[in-house]
Amino acid sequence: MICCRRMLAVVVWGLALAVAGCDRLDMYDQPRYEPQEPSDFFADGQSSRPEVAGTIARGSLHDDLPFHTGKDSGQEVSEIPEAAYRAIFDRNPHSFGNKFDKAEPALRKALLTRGRERYDIYCSVCHGLTGDGDGMIVRRGFSKPPSYHDERLKQSPNGHYFAVITDGFGAMVSYANRIETADRWAIVAYVRALQLSQDAKLEDVEAKEQAALTNPPQAPATGPADPHGKEAP
Repeated sequence: MICCRRMLAVVVWGLALAVAGCDRLDMYDQPRYEPQEPSDFFADGQSSRPEVAGTIARGSLHDDLPFHTGKDSGQEVSEIPEAAYRAIFDRNPHSFGNKFDKAEPALRKALLTRGRERYDIYCSVCHGLTGDGDGMIVRRGFSKPPSYHDERLKQSPNGHYFAVITDGFGAMVSYANRIETADRWAIVAYVRALQLSQDAKLEDVEAKEQAALTNPPQAPATGPADPHGKEAP
């Protein structure tokens, strides 16, 4: 008899807990608005609220206008902004001794290396690997872009190239949603290197390197190879 009463008590408590659990939907239906759910609290009947005027997302304060627009006081900039070098440095500061210096040769080389990588991916298909405008899709019938080695483009400021990548120009679409701001500047730096490569002068090279260019070492003369591994006299 006692056992039956105990079993009955257990069953009753179990049913009570089950019923209570079924009625407790607070965890499932929480007192909050779902996305796009209507609301009678606000005058427009919407629970989703518009952004407050002037709101700027974290990391989106583009106060460095030369870096983000390629212009300073309305004029296209002629120099690569320091922020472009800083972006390369921040990727791996240990490679540069944890000390930022825009003039550091290793940092400038890293900027060009990054620029070449991005250029080969996004630009070379039209502009060609050397910037002559003979990329692969041009050879297959696409309109040919002007050569980077035209005097007009060699005289154009760096900000012009940045603006073209950002906004597009002529048949070229904007690449702003494909190429990050810092990488656009890296590409600009590499385009300048391409232009220099086709128009460099001997005096542009350091004096200690000029002799090696004007008088390259001669390879030792060798006769035809002997089938037994000996050189002919």
